[in-house]
Amino acid sequence: MGTEETNSAQQQPANEEAPEDVEALLEAARYDDIDDIISLSSAGVPLNSKDSQGRTALHMAAANGHLDIVQYLIRNGVDLNASNLEKNTPLHWACLNGHIEVVKSLILAGADVTTLNSYERTPMDEAVSRGKMDIIDAINTAVAQVELNGVTVS
Repeated sequence: MGTEETNSAQQQPANEEAPEDVEALLEAARYDDIDDIISLSSAGVPLNSKDSQGRTALHMAAANGHLDIVQYLIRNGVDLNASNLEKNTPLHWACLNGHIEVVKSLILAGADVTTLNSYERTPMDEAVSRGKMDIIDAINTAVAQVELNGVTVS
């Protein structure tokens, strides 16, 4: 009688991890410490955890160009299109900061190139606003590759 309600009420809501664990995860991603990320994940800290600003480990790794961590997070199924409070995705941050290989990896893994942030800008718009034309080329190349990968020959 009512045990289902009691059990579900006792479960922690998503993203209610200990703030210090989330902070440690994001710091590890920001400062390129894959060992700490693996250790925290093994200890039960979800890789999709968000801080009070809505940032994830993928945001931090993408913003700082840490390709190995970005690829580790992608392999472990994190949300590629997670948005922070300003609705920026990891792809927005990689484009803003000019990290070509990270941009390519995110797009090839399925990141959405059309997501608008709170300033109504796509990741490509952000790259253009910073004059990062090499990022525009990387986006176009990766999008073309995704489209080619989706083509089936019968």
